[in-house]
Amino acid sequence: MLTVAVLLMGFRVFFTQNGKFPSIHIGDNKAMRDRGISCAMSQDREAQKENKRLDKKDIVNEIIENY
Repeated sequence: MLTVAVLLMGFRVFFTQNGKFPSIHIGDNKAMRDRGISCAMSQDREAQKENKRLDKKDIVNEIIENY
């Protein structure tokens, strides 16, 4: 029974040329890309590129202002 289930789930992978499992990555989904949604790791990577490095003085000032 398990063998039949695996064969049915992987039919395209096992029985076609260049068969591969479909990508389940959010960034590979066209509908999600159209809405501007990407995976959390990609969004975090982009956010880190945009942020400038803070020095100690900036960090202390930020803490003082917020608390």
